[in-house]
Amino acid sequence: MINVTKTHLPDIDKYKHYIDEIYANGWVTNNGPMVKKLEQKLAAYLGVKNVVLVANGTAALEIAYRTLELKGFAVTTPFSFVATTSSLVTNGLLPIFADINPRSLNISPENIRQQITPNTSAIVPVHVFGNPCDVEQIDSIAKEHGLRVVYDAAHAFNVQYKGKSILNYGDISVLSFHATKLFHTIEGGALIINDDALVQKARYLINFGIENAESIPNLGTNAKMNEFEAAMGLCMLDEIETIIAARKGVYKRYEETLKEMVTLPSWHKDASNNYGYFPILLEDEATVKKIQYAMHHQGISPRRYFYPSLDTLNYIEPKQLCPVSRDISERILCLPIFDGLPEQHQMQIIDIVQTILEKK
Repeated sequence: MINVTKTHLPDIDKYKHYIDEIYANGWVTNNGPMVKKLEQKLAAYLGVKNVVLVANGTAALEIAYRTLELKGFAVTTPFSFVATTSSLVTNGLLPIFADINPRSLNISPENIRQQITPNTSAIVPVHVFGNPCDVEQIDSIAKEHGLRVVYDAAHAFNVQYKGKSILNYGDISVLSFHATKLFHTIEGGALIINDDALVQKARYLINFGIENAESIPNLGTNAKMNEFEAAMGLCMLDEIETIIAARKGVYKRYEETLKEMVTLPSWHKDASNNYGYFPILLEDEATVKKIQYAMHHQGISPRRYFYPSLDTLNYIEPKQLCPVSRDISERILCLPIFDGLPEQHQMQIIDIVQTILEKK
């Protein structure tokens, strides 16, 4: 089976070396030396001030909302993985959907403005597939209305915008380090926070709200990353440039062979690409399903990222109709991309797409 992605497993001897260190010091969780080392190395590599590692990307979103003490409504995108929305709901916030730009697939600043009410406390945009949002306009809207901004940057690891990390925008940016991601810690995630006071608060919140042995000033949870996951992250960081370079080769091959046959989302002109995903837009949902069916019969598993559009979720009320997101979600397909994808298998995938489209 060729899946839409494949987990990169770094050099096993290096990982075993870190495991030996963990066994030697007996420290397996609760902000151990591996976690501290990974936070420092990631901050330096990504070009950000503070990194707070957590158990997963969903927990990172939830901790971000709690750290900023958000209440009421949060304007967000319907075109994302469900965790962007479900994390709001489980923290007592009402998602208010603003439709997306049909080219970039990111939330439209104009539509954000239309959805703001006196009950709105935050904007929660997503850098879809790592493609940066219009951060300047979103920042301007937030300042005009006194709103917080939490960026779901789950796909935006190592993306640069105008010469600096896209993660520096907003009050908090959130990363996912799930095993399916470009950079992973098996499970895991991180909060990127510039405000040192907020960093300290987030650290309390991921450890049950405990400040010290005799003080629990906040309602927290258990969202800590463990040492074994951090050790995987340290190994991954040593190999990340090689991983990105290999994925770039796969991405460019798709791009060159398919760009005249399918529509590709427009990438921000001032941003780098981390080559995490290769989405294509097709004429209609029927074509998506034909390609899916043909690929499945050859042991290939593309994914409909993101389907369905989140404004159709049955547990969200009131509903906002987002026709662009609904249309895109029905016509999009992400092709397999990972650093170990053999060229012959990629050409097999390309051939299926070309054959079906030429028959139309």
